[in-house]
Amino acid sequence: MENKRKMMMFCLLLAAISSPVFTGEWKASVAKNLDALIKSCVVIPCSYTHAKDELPHSRLRGIWHLPAGLDQRIYHDDQTTILENYRGRTKLLGNLGQGNCTLEMIEIRDVDNGPFCFRIELVETGTETSKIDKFSFVDSCVSFKMITEPPKPTLIPPKKAIQGHPYTITCSVIHTCPSHIPQLTWSRGTAEEITEVHREIYQGTWEAQSTLTFITEEKDDHKDITCTAEFFGGRKSTEKLTLYVKRTENYNHIIIPAVVGIGTAVIFAGLCIFMLKKYKNRIAELQSQEGTVWNRLSRMSRRIKWQG
Repeated sequence: MENKRKMMMFCLLLAAISSPVFTGEWKASVAKNLDALIKSCVVIPCSYTHAKDELPHSRLRGIWHLPAGLDQRIYHDDQTTILENYRGRTKLLGNLGQGNCTLEMIEIRDVDNGPFCFRIELVETGTETSKIDKFSFVDSCVSFKMITEPPKPTLIPPKKAIQGHPYTITCSVIHTCPSHIPQLTWSRGTAEEITEVHREIYQGTWEAQSTLTFITEEKDDHKDITCTAEFFGGRKSTEKLTLYVKRTENYNHIIIPAVVGIGTAVIFAGLCIFMLKKYKNRIAELQSQEGTVWNRLSRMSRRIKWQG
């Protein structure tokens, strides 16, 4: 009896090792939850691995379906096998031969909340192989959180705006459709003053970022700067801030009166020196003339005495 029990356990263990489900021969990574903007688009990140060598893309078939059954397809190479509501709205972005099963869905509707599951099939000579070469990842399905209003951009300004100094402001918006990046536009600025960055912040969620840099002027004070995000499908959202410019310190109200005062003092001093010099010259001239007259009178007096 003990031997039979050991043999049964051995057989179960051997079956588990041989099964692709237990060995993890097929493995997939699919985003579990994504925000979906109605009338816009969503990209579902998906990747899978297989224990065998790299499989040729031509022999692989990727299918996305509802959990209700494999016949509830939202994506298939053959459009006629897709549910009518999804025809023309889904597209496989990834290369199955490289383990990429990423799916794009456009024109999102409020009923497209999912969940949606991925299935991979290995096809040979036009016929399907045994079950070992096909696998549905029903435990790795994605669901959408439906969003009726487009996300508003976030503005990140520096602490201060100083007249005559560079001013940099960043506008960013979160989205889930990297195949159609939201367009960020400013109410001012040229192409040379704007730089853009697009990055994934976590699986399935991306950030579009635009940075505006310009030199602030006095006329910019109390002016509004607006950033507009336009999503695929035409949905738009805006955010704005009011710019307060700190003027450069101006000492003209002190410098100009001081310069005028100093200039006036210099001119007055110059006039005084000129008048004083002229007065001294006149005194000297008069003194010189007075001495000459006195000398003449003195000589005449002496001559009269001699003649007497």
